[in-house]
Amino acid sequence: MRTRAVAVIIAVAAFLCAPSDALAVAVPAVPAPDGPGRFGVRLVDAPVARRNDPRARIYVVDHLKPGMAIKRRIEVSNKSASPLRIDLYAASALVKDSRFLFGPARTPNELTRWIRVEPGSVNLAARTKSMVDVALTVPRTAQFGERYAVVWAESQALPDARHNVGSIHRVGVRVYLDVGPGGDPLADFVIQKMMGARDEQGRPSVTAVVHSLGRRAMDVTSGQLTLTGGPGGVTAGPFRIPPGTTFAGYQTGTITIPLESRLPDGPWKARLELRSGLALRSATATVMLSMPKQPTSYKRWYLTGAAAALVLVALVTTVLLLLRRRRRNRKAPDTPEILEQPAVVLL
Repeated sequence: MRTRAVAVIIAVAAFLCAPSDALAVAVPAVPAPDGPGRFGVRLVDAPVARRNDPRARIYVVDHLKPGMAIKRRIEVSNKSASPLRIDLYAASALVKDSRFLFGPARTPNELTRWIRVEPGSVNLAARTKSMVDVALTVPRTAQFGERYAVVWAESQALPDARHNVGSIHRVGVRVYLDVGPGGDPLADFVIQKMMGARDEQGRPSVTAVVHSLGRRAMDVTSGQLTLTGGPGGVTAGPFRIPPGTTFAGYQTGTITIPLESRLPDGPWKARLELRSGLALRSATATVMLSMPKQPTSYKRWYLTGAAAALVLVALVTTVLLLLRRRRRNRKAPDTPEILEQPAVVLL
């Protein structure tokens, strides 16, 4: 009897970087023929004070004092032709190495303990939607600072008589919560410098060093790079920045924008625009696109020279030792041996 292989595949949608229904559409890495299909989530409510903030329209972004509470609504939609059971819950997340990272499975943290999702599951007919309430209450004893989580919608398809492969699909809405007195802290950034380079395969890129000026995390949600004044006066771009860059408060990190391989070497004038929430910042710099130096060849030359020097020193040392030994072995002509005797005095 054939052993049924059961593989669990977790497909996590790109963290809601586009608006509307495209925010979170689950696309399984290896879908079963009649798998659970597609489903999505989107944030329905946003604070009035943040109505112009693009981040607040797709993520739960807020600043609360200890003891305060908020409520948000999330729409869950079944986009498949089959009924779905969707579980809803909050799980941990963190910002590290310029990325928004989520914990495995239902790993909790301090913020998830403050979040209540009701209902915890919904049964959706084909191509239907449902509203879910997300209540967040900050304890009066909460310490100041920013915390991160994700409100997940998850659907499972277990192996059955027709399918050997099971799958778990989940999509979610990020939560950025800052706790502290007063108003919302500064969320701003500055582009410090830009550098051009080519990798060993000759592919060019421009890397920007970005510094977060406030204590709140910032997502670089959009941006573009334009190159002008290249060899022969050519221009190139605009090149879109790669998605998914998040900086923690007061953090310095980098964003690397890949370019077209056919761009010629030489200096270029680069103009970069980045947007995070309401902040739009730009910078210009002259960058050089050229092949990297070959440290391998230099290292080989250095090692070859060092080896040659050692051989020369050993050769000279050997010659000097031979000459010295030859001098020692060289004898004077034979002469009769004279023994000194004590004088005898006769009285």
